[in-house]
Parts: sequence; C-alpha cells; structure tokens
Amino acid sequence: MTDLPGRENDPNENPFAMFGNPEQMAQAMRQFADMLSAPQGSGPVNWDMAKNIARHAVVAEGDPSVMDGERRQIVDALSLADLWLNEATALPSGVSNPQAWSRSEWIENTVPVWRKLCEPIAERMVETMGGALGGAGLPAEAQQMAGPLMGMLKQMGGMMVGQQIGQALGSLAREVIGTTDIGLPLSDTAALLPGGIASFSDGLELPADEIRLYLALREAAHHRLFQHVPWLRSHLLGAVEEYAKGITVDTSALEEQIRGLDISNPEALQEALSGGALLKPEETERQKAALARLETMLALVEGWVATVVDAAAEGKLPSANALAETVRRRRATGGPAELTFGTLVGLELRPRRLREAAALWQALEADRGLDGRDSVWGHPDLMPTAEDLDHPDAFVKGDSDWDISKLDEPGEQE
Repeated sequence: MTDLPGRENDPNENPFAMFGNPEQMAQAMRQFADMLSAPQGSGPVNWDMAKNIARHAVVAEGDPSVMDGERRQIVDALSLADLWLNEATALPSGVSNPQAWSRSEWIENTVPVWRKLCEPIAERMVETMGGALGGAGLPAEAQQMAGPLMGMLKQMGGMMVGQQIGQALGSLAREVIGTTDIGLPLSDTAALLPGGIASFSDGLELPADEIRLYLALREAAHHRLFQHVPWLRSHLLGAVEEYAKGITVDTSALEEQIRGLDISNPEALQEALSGGALLKPEETERQKAALARLETMLALVEGWVATVVDAAAEGKLPSANALAETVRRRRATGGPAELTFGTLVGLELRPRRLREAAALWQALEADRGLDGRDSVWGHPDLMPTAEDLDHPDAFVKGDSDWDISKLDEPGEQE
C-alpha cells in the first residue's frame, strides 16, 4: 500500500520488517523481560529464563506430548523391569511411580538438580562478565564512575549465562533417554522419554519392545541405588560441586569474546559462550582428588548397573548382549550430550573404567553372593577405590566382616 522506493505495493507487507526477523525480535524481548523479572538475591542465573530457552529449543525440533499408548508401554516396561531386578540384586525397589516424560517435562523435572550443579560455575561467570562488560576499554576513572551500573551489568551477565545454560539443557534434552543417562541422580522419579528411546533405537535392527525393556532395566537399577544408598546422592553431587569450586574463568579470553559483541544478537551470544573454552580448571591436588573420586564412583555405579541388568536380562531378552555393548560404547565415547555437560559444569562425566568396575562387582558376587556384593554399598568406607580396580582380587578376598554400625557410631569405639 505504499510507493516507497524498494518496496512493493503489497497489501500484506509487514510494517515492522525494518526491525528484522519478528521471531528473533520476539525471542530477544522475551529474554529481556525474563532478565528484568529476576528477583533480587535469586542467584547468578534466572532459571525461569533458562527453562524457557531450553523448552523453546526442544519445541523447535519437535517435542510432542506423550501419547497414552506410549505412556502405558513405558510404565509397563519399568514395572516389569523392576520385577526382574528382584532376582538380580538385594537392594529393594526404587520405582514407586514410573512415568513417561516429554523432553519439556524432563527439563522441568530435572532443573532443581541442574541448578545445584551449575550455580558454582555460573556465579564465577557472572562476576567475571560483570567486570568485563563494565570495565572493558574504560579508563580507571570511568570504571569508578560506572559503579552504579555494575548491578545491571551483572544482570546482563546472568542473562547471557542463563541463555547458555538454557541452550545446553535444550540440547541435552534432545538426547537423553531417562533420568540417569549421565550417571547422576537428576530426579527421584524413574522416567523414560519416548523421544529419547526412539533416537537411541535409530539404526538398531532389534525389536522395539526389547530395547524399551532393556533401557527400563537400566533406569530402574539406577534408582535402586539412588533411593536405597543414602550417602550416594550427596557423594556424587558433592564431588561435582567440589570440582566446580576449582574452576576459574579465563578473563582475558572472555573479554576478547565480549569486546564489540552485539548483546542483542542471540546467535552471537551463543557462539561467544559456547564450548568449555572459557572454563579453566585449576590443577590443584584438591581438584584432582575430587575428579578422581567422581570418576571412580561413576565407574562403580555404571559397573554395578551393568552387572545387575545383565543378570536380570539373561534368558529373558535375546538382544540384551547387543544392547549392553551399544550402551557401553555410548557411555565410553561420550558425544554431544557429554560436551554439553562439560559446558555446564566444566568437566566430562565419563565412567572411564566401566569394564574394570563391572569385573570387580562380578567377582564380588561370585565370592560373596548377591547379599555380600550389595552390602558393600552400606557405607562409603567399604567402597572399592581406584587402586582396587587395578587389583580386584585383593579387594574381593579382603576382610568382609566389618561392623558397619561402628562406622556410623564413632563414639562407641572409644
């Protein structure tokens, strides 16, 4: 309806085209509104914004609601898997309310744990970014005068970190199968994602019901550990937090990334913050010890799960061996999800010694039976160490008659 040069007389023309892509503009406005809505003292990251970004990311790739038929299949698979595990472990059931989740539901239900894991890193990023945004290119006098703006600049840094976390969680949600893929207890609820199972199954010429049941066995086995070994959850999450405390931000690299950055461009922000290049671990003995403890415990968890799942599936699932090898390769080689997690907390979660751990659990079972094998989880002091993975026979043949109650009641030993 206009004759301006370079524009057509199109009655359907967009009068706001001069502002660029309307979807990108709407996304930027949403993120800005989320940033401003963050309550004071709510922490370094606006988690509502991070969740919204993650959900938008999975919806953009397609995240249909779980159909009733899919839900019944998964609930039935988790219930049957839990029944089979009764014959393979002395630990009781950890599945009380099996569920099937969409990717968006996985994000919503696991954010509390992600918050606990990510905030040590996020706080360092926000503090450093506030300083870089406020001080880059300014003389000392100007930096002092800019003091009142630092709060807003830290909010801006929080927005940028929150965007990175949201994008990372959205990427991870497109790959996960359940709540225990990365070896950490992300939820108290045993749940599988139909979309994740479909992605895992792609290219596998195996019956769909066997794949679903095998993955349900792994999910249910993890939950037996996480629900009935009281110290395990805090031990794993504490090791991640301990490691994260030693992470520093490469200030010079961050300032270089930020200098001249258009903060209204979501793609530019994502590119500047993507990857783990800005996160630099301090090679302190304390951090090395935390990493070694975490890797050993992840291997022990994965090795135990593999052992009991193999036993539960034996004679019942013809494709169990092929599926076990597929899972081992998936966990051993990592992938985009592992890189995503590295971006979030600054380390890889890889059970590097999975086979050695599984062999140790199998040797324990052969020597002490199911009850003797699983009683090792009774106290962290009873658990195998990295050295025990090197010499499993010495651990298996060691003293198994410890009085666990005395470990919990030091006063009685005096």
